[in-house]
Amino acid sequence: MRFPGFSVEWERVKVSDLLDFFSTNSLSWDMLNYENGKILNLHYGLIHKDLPTIVNMKDANLPFINNDKIPKNYTICENGDVAFADASEDTNDVGKAIEFINIDRDIVCGLHTIHGRDKTDITVDGFKGYLFSSKAYHNQIRRIAQGTKIYSISSKNMDEIYLGIPSKREQEKIFALLYAIDRRIATQNKIIEKLQSLIKGLRTFIFSGLFESYAKLGEIAKLYQPQTISTSELQSEGYIVYGANGIIGHYHSYNHARPQICITCRGNTCGQVSLTSPFSWITGNAMVVNIENKVEINQIYLFHFLKNYNFNSIITGSGQPQIVRTPLERIKVPITNLTEQKRIANTLDTNNKNLIIECNLKELYVRQKQFLLQKLFI
Repeated sequence: MRFPGFSVEWERVKVSDLLDFFSTNSLSWDMLNYENGKILNLHYGLIHKDLPTIVNMKDANLPFINNDKIPKNYTICENGDVAFADASEDTNDVGKAIEFINIDRDIVCGLHTIHGRDKTDITVDGFKGYLFSSKAYHNQIRRIAQGTKIYSISSKNMDEIYLGIPSKREQEKIFALLYAIDRRIATQNKIIEKLQSLIKGLRTFIFSGLFESYAKLGEIAKLYQPQTISTSELQSEGYIVYGANGIIGHYHSYNHARPQICITCRGNTCGQVSLTSPFSWITGNAMVVNIENKVEINQIYLFHFLKNYNFNSIITGSGQPQIVRTPLERIKVPITNLTEQKRIANTLDTNNKNLIIECNLKELYVRQKQFLLQKLFI
């Protein structure tokens, strides 16, 4: 896939011939702060989690090095410099890269990073970040990454990686398109965050008020854990399966024809509340809150109450967090008349549906970017 008007063959370049590499520091998080300092530091954890592909220093937030921990020798980053995370538990993330643009402060690369700079002047600022995010790059990285539990690479591995470099004009086109998508994703994230904050605030305001009566959850709903199916039984198509992490796959059958409230009761996502789709399979890693035979409670109202509930006090287990049925059954649910329940449910659900729409829109942009990263590079 190429932009119209470009037909010249791309130059195939070995990455070690494209980039110069510089030494980096090994400062840990306790040697950094977000308050003040002279030099900013890029920790590899930020590459894995917080930073976009193109780090625009006009709006990026990096930690400072504590003044008494500044290394004696270091290389200041320049516009167009790239940094790679040299270690990860996931082969898809080892070698993950970012590129700096609009640098207006001193920045150095830190723990578990590889600092690279174009020594050939054949790339434009912004292009390399996406080049090193492409499928063409990551396919090669996965083959050479070393390790068992932790995978790692070094600058020496760049001798084994070859990538295509187009003309600077074509690079500018590629950068402009992908950066525009990234900025739209960033805008979408802000929209989602504001909606999440609004919904959380409304839930807290509504359910922290005084109600005339309360009922125990076990009195208004039937709580149970359905039959678990193994991950090996999951399929690529079929009925949706809900597990400890929400939707985990598909199955040839379903165990619930109607939508159900379910609470994750095992693992790190303990207390996560979901409202399932109709005709789905719910595994034993989730507790079903079934109100099908109850007339005094609105399901959407109860769903939003449970989304607002803090389950920390009933989560047990050190190695494997879990929630068991008995403390769940004792949760006191505020009860009002069905008309008021429906009014509250409609108010909260309108915003929740808007949130789902915005999240789905973000997912479309993310998929579009991934498609282009796969098709635009060789």
